[in-house]
Amino acid sequence: MARISKLNRSIAGKVALVTGAASGMGRATAHLFADEGAKVAVSDLDKGAVEAVVADIAAAGGEARGYVLDVSDLAQIESVVEEVAADLGGLDILVNNAGVSLPSPYESEDFEAQWEKTLAVNLTAHARLVRAALPHLRRHGEGRVVNIASTEGLGAQPFVGAYTASKHGVVGLTRSLAVELGHTGVTINCICPGPIETGMTQGIPDDAKAKFARRRVPLKRYGIPEEVAHGTLNFVLPASSYMNGAVLPVDGGMSIQN
Repeated sequence: MARISKLNRSIAGKVALVTGAASGMGRATAHLFADEGAKVAVSDLDKGAVEAVVADIAAAGGEARGYVLDVSDLAQIESVVEEVAADLGGLDILVNNAGVSLPSPYESEDFEAQWEKTLAVNLTAHARLVRAALPHLRRHGEGRVVNIASTEGLGAQPFVGAYTASKHGVVGLTRSLAVELGHTGVTINCICPGPIETGMTQGIPDDAKAKFARRRVPLKRYGIPEEVAHGTLNFVLPASSYMNGAVLPVDGGMSIQN
C-alpha cells in the first residue's frame, strides 16, 4: 500500500542563517540544524565565538560557515546576507535569534540609550534581515523565517520596558509579515521562550531560579536551549508549509497558568 504521508520533514541541503548563534538558543539551533543536514551560516558579534561553533559543528560532521554580524548595522546585514547566499548557494531559512536584555526602568537616566539599543537589536534587526533575505527566501516559494521573541511578548514585568516592548513588537511584526508575504510562499512564525538556561539568565542565583520555577512553571524547571531549538526546527520543515503567523510559547506551560 502506498504511503499516505507525502510532505517532507527533512531540511537536509537547506541553507539556514542563524543570528546570535555563538551561544544559548542560537548555538543550539545551529547545531540542531546542522545535525539535520542543513548548511548553517553561524553569525554573531564575536569572531572567536563564531569560529568555535563552526569548529564544533564540523567536528560533529556538519556543515557550517561563520560570519561576524552586528544586527544593529544595516550595511552589515545586507552584506552578510549576500555573502551567505553566495558562499552556500542560496538562503532558505532565516532564524532571527540575536537579542539583548537590558534593564530599563522608565525613570532611569540611561532609559533613552537602553531603549534605542534594545529596539535596534531585538526588533528593527528582525525587519531588516527579512527584507534583505526575502529575494532569496522567495526564490523557490518555500522560504522559512522564525523570529525569536519571548514570553515577555505575551505579558509584562516591571523595569524591562524596552525589552518587553521589543518582544511585543516581534510578535506583531511576525503576524503582519505573515499576512503580507503569505502569497510568496514564505512563512513567518514566532517562538516565545520562557525561562531558559542561557547567558541572559546565568546571573540569576540557582535558588531563585528553582523558586521561580516551582511557583510559575507547571513543569517546575527552567528549559534548556535545545528544547527551544526543536520548536524552531518544526517551523522550518518543508512539511510545515501551512503554519504561518503562529506564535509558539516554549515555556513549560508558564504562560497559560493562572
